[in-house]
Amino acid sequence: MARSVLEQYDENQAAGRLRVPLAAWRWAVGSGLVPSADAGPGVWSRVVVEAADPEAVRAALRGPMGAGVAADRLTQALGEPLPRCRPRVTASAVGHVVKAGLLVRLGGDAEFPDVHPDQVATLARRRDLPALLDRHVPLGPDQAARRLGVRRTDWDQVVRLGWAAPVDTVTIDYKHHGGITHVPLYSAVDVALLPVVRPGVDWRAVRTVPAGRRSPLAALDPVVPGRDRLLLAGVARICRVGRAAVVNWRRRHADFPAQTGGTDVHPEFDRSAVVAWLLAHDKIEVPTEPPVGSLVVAAGGGGTQRFRIGDPWLALAEDAAGQDELSGWFTEPDADALAELAAAGFGASVRRLTAPGTGPLAVPGEVRVIEHYRSGSGGLRLTLAWPAGLRGAAEEGRAGGVVRHGVPYAGSAEGCACARHDCGGLVPVSWCAEHGDAAGPAMEWHPGGGLHCAALARRRSSTAPQSAPAAEAGGAP
Repeated sequence: MARSVLEQYDENQAAGRLRVPLAAWRWAVGSGLVPSADAGPGVWSRVVVEAADPEAVRAALRGPMGAGVAADRLTQALGEPLPRCRPRVTASAVGHVVKAGLLVRLGGDAEFPDVHPDQVATLARRRDLPALLDRHVPLGPDQAARRLGVRRTDWDQVVRLGWAAPVDTVTIDYKHHGGITHVPLYSAVDVALLPVVRPGVDWRAVRTVPAGRRSPLAALDPVVPGRDRLLLAGVARICRVGRAAVVNWRRRHADFPAQTGGTDVHPEFDRSAVVAWLLAHDKIEVPTEPPVGSLVVAAGGGGTQRFRIGDPWLALAEDAAGQDELSGWFTEPDADALAELAAAGFGASVRRLTAPGTGPLAVPGEVRVIEHYRSGSGGLRLTLAWPAGLRGAAEEGRAGGVVRHGVPYAGSAEGCACARHDCGGLVPVSWCAEHGDAAGPAMEWHPGGGLHCAALARRRSSTAPQSAPAAEAGGAP
């Protein structure tokens, strides 16, 4: 009796027809070695199956990688050490990445699939990997707290306030430790956007509250369902633009969210609809990680070391007699190394600090660690301080360097050209590469920039185009 020949094959039948592992057939389809299903969802015609080369299909598959190993590989790709506010990639997250079509499931459980190591390596090399994970992988409560950079108790307050709602749930069987539990999952994009769409909250205070202290969010009232609305000024604050810009968007774009309340003069709009519109029109971005700064520090006895600062916060004094402070998140080894550099009697010198929103600055000595603080979420935050009168601009170039004119001291100087600030006439005490060992020039200090050479400022102002008010000010910066 003749064996019947199928005209259509599902993936199991196709693999059996070619006598290759099912994982090999799946990878051949996922990698484009054989055409995609042509006879329906997950179904191939006999012509396509018989045209496939079994040896090529078998050879294309390397040993599948388990979900746990793939998760570790993707976590490693996020950075070593793992960036702050970035949770580890879990085995279940790999299942979500497969559902998003970024990886091919070769076998195993659908929630914890086996995948191809080469495809995992390709995904790990993508520069937009953090954004992809945010877009496709939901987060449990603990992971959401880590993504936001707060304690779990602070995240519970976020949920209580109605600022975040579950997008899915997962069932976990703890067996002898509580039985079956339904754990809510939250959109990582929504979590990352919270500091953007809730600008009225002091997120720095929430992220630095010590363990055991009451959450700053506990004093806030929950939003009324259906009443989470924004005025035009509130929309402008989210985008960091003027109210007039939002008025213009509303007039020019027909798809701008419809008014849900308020008056004609002060219309109100649903916050979620506004945020969706702003994202779709590239008016705001999803933060992939907190701002990062770079700090190059030199010890008094020599030796220079570079540090990475997470979410740097620079507080500059109003006058030269005050104290500047720099705080940020550090790794354990960097915190120990920085404390050791600043422990000498001279303190340390900042050769170059580069932080978002500030110009590169340098400090020639007396830099000390004044606070070594661990937040309730487990992060390590250091605060450095130095006399504001020593702050100066770093030299041009990546290497930077301590202030141009050596170590200055505060004193009166007739050559000081500062007419608008009481700088005290800071005077250089060592040889200057721009002026040699002449008696001048005088140094001047300004709240916005620290130490400057008065003579150099005058020289630059005389060669650069100036407005009338700047020329009348005598060239002082």
